[in-house]
Amino acid sequence: MQDSDLRLDGNAAAGWLHEIFGREMTAVSSTCAHCSNAAPLGALLVYASDIGVVMRCPTCNAALLRITHIRGRYCLDVNLAEPLTG
Repeated sequence: MQDSDLRLDGNAAAGWLHEIFGREMTAVSSTCAHCSNAAPLGALLVYASDIGVVMRCPTCNAALLRITHIRGRYCLDVNLAEPLTG
């Protein structure tokens, strides 16, 4: 199995993002801390498993957001150059 077989677009994380932020987040703009590419969260590359997702920059593949769900709690690790806007 290749990485591309596991890759989804950012819309695949819409439910998790809504649970954390309490609103629809796929149109919210993000800026990569590594290459400064700006893209909506829905355009990021998502790698998902049962316990979490990693959202990566579509330009340089840097991990921008990591979300895990363990024992009923969400943990969010953010690596963005600017705060989420939108």
